[in-house]
Amino acid sequence: MNTPPKLIGTLESALYAEDLDKAAHFWTEIIGLPEIARARDRHVFFRCGAQVLLVFRADATRMPPKPDARLPVPPHGSEGSGHFCMGAKPGSFDAWRAYLEASGIEIEADFIWPQGGRSLYFRDPAGNSIEIADPAIWD
Repeated sequence: MNTPPKLIGTLESALYAEDLDKAAHFWTEIIGLPEIARARDRHVFFRCGAQVLLVFRADATRMPPKPDARLPVPPHGSEGSGHFCMGAKPGSFDAWRAYLEASGIEIEADFIWPQGGRSLYFRDPAGNSIEIADPAIWD
C-alpha cells in the first residue's frame, strides 16, 4: 500500500474580505494578531500562533499570474462566509466573551461540546464565522 509522507500541521489558512482596512483593524485591534504583510487592494496577513491567517480580496486573487510572475501562485478565491477557529486556554472564555462584547462584537454562540471544550462564535467585518475554542473540542 502506498502511504503519503508525513505532514507537520497547518501552516496557513485563508479568509476573504472586500475591505482590507476593516479586516486589518479587526484582526489587529480587536483580536490582537500582529500584521506581518500587506499588498494594497490584494491581501493582508497576520501571525496567529504558529500559523498565518491570510485575508485576501477574492477579486484580486482570482486572476491567474502573469507569465513572468516571480511567484506564480495559482488563482483562488471564494464567495460567501468562511470559517476560522483559534485556540484559547480553557479558563479564558469568560474574559474573551466580556472583551468581545465590550468591543461591540456580537456573540452568535457560546457552548460546551459533548466531548468537552467550549466554543465562542462571532463574525468578522466581512461576515466570516470566527470561532475561539478550547483545543479539547478535538480530544
